[in-house]
Amino acid sequence: MILRDPVHGLVSFETDEQSIVPRLLEAKEVQRLRRIRQLGLTSLAYPGADHTRFSHAVGAAFVMTRFLARMRAIHDALPYWQRVTTERARDALAAALLHDIGHGPFSHSFEEAMPLGPKHEVWTTRLIRDPDTDVHRILREHDASMPERVAELVVGRHDLTYLARAVSGTFDVDRCDYLLRDAYFTGVGYGAFDLDWLLRSLRLGAPDEDDRAPALAIDGPKGLPAIESFILARLFMFQQVYFHKASRASEWMLSRILARVRALLCDGVRLGPTPRALESLAVQGDASVNDYLALDDPALWSRICEWRTAPDPVLADLSSRIHARKLFKTYELYGESAALGPRYEALGRARDVATRHGLDPDEYVGLDCASDLPFDDSDASLSVIFPQGGPRAPGDVSFLLGRLRGERLERVRLIFAPELREDIHLALGSG
Repeated sequence: MILRDPVHGLVSFETDEQSIVPRLLEAKEVQRLRRIRQLGLTSLAYPGADHTRFSHAVGAAFVMTRFLARMRAIHDALPYWQRVTTERARDALAAALLHDIGHGPFSHSFEEAMPLGPKHEVWTTRLIRDPDTDVHRILREHDASMPERVAELVVGRHDLTYLARAVSGTFDVDRCDYLLRDAYFTGVGYGAFDLDWLLRSLRLGAPDEDDRAPALAIDGPKGLPAIESFILARLFMFQQVYFHKASRASEWMLSRILARVRALLCDGVRLGPTPRALESLAVQGDASVNDYLALDDPALWSRICEWRTAPDPVLADLSSRIHARKLFKTYELYGESAALGPRYEALGRARDVATRHGLDPDEYVGLDCASDLPFDDSDASLSVIFPQGGPRAPGDVSFLLGRLRGERLERVRLIFAPELREDIHLALGSG
């Protein structure tokens, strides 16, 4: 199989061990990813961000082919039982392709709006292990124990440490693809990094005391710029895309819509035809595999369209606003005003403004605290090895990474209905 991809160019899966990828692409659980956007509601801020989880899955699998090629070029120093065999390569390719099949509609947005339901990682392993799914059947046709091995690898568990880290780790194939893909489709040029040099700089560290397979390492000092560019790309993507104010406001609105739906369903209010998975997740905190697979972006959007005329006025209003892209506004808190006490004081003032306007403060005002840790090498998942000397932590040998290590990126914002904007600014002393 040869495909054209806007990020990686020609993407091919042509060898015998790679044949698992074309077979899995036919599975209904993988095809469902065509109907789930990679970045949820981010296209409301970046019009080009309409790419899907499906294209990302293919990209992650292709990056895995390149990673495996690099490992085979350098694994001769390992005992044969720690090398990349055909079986291990096939497992890794399947895990890379299937790592996101558990995502719900609008990707992470839905997961955050349904806090009582299983996380997407749980759904992914559940789908792989379920004997009634296409992916399980295809894996089992290769090897009866393959579904279990792939499910374990998806969550980063494997006898070969370097293989586990490639599927789920600081520099895994997932991140290597989604950073480049998200940067491309949002048009954010500084989200790119040098994937070619990063892969070429990979090597294997020394075996641990138990003589288990080594973890990944980077050639020093020539590989450091590749790591630095990767970390900076991730930092910039969170700053400019994932934490964009319009993206966060739309995701917050979706969370309020689904929270309202959940409350109404728990109270026994009928909202018309509702996807069974949505009702089960809202009321019981779980759903069947078949019902969950029927839940995707078009299914949820169709319900939001229907809820514009719901008898509940809050649900109808919020649904109408997000459907027409009448997004809530934000007010960012900086410095001392973003500290724990002051941020809740600001929220209280904003809630008072909403009450005076006759709006429910629980539905029309919120506090959004978005945070990420761009770089942390405390887990020793990747070391830097110099021609002379032992392995070093990246943060110990890079000025840039040393400054970023353990530093949390945080954006704290109030989110509120547009008609409250002027009065909230006055209440917070910035009118």
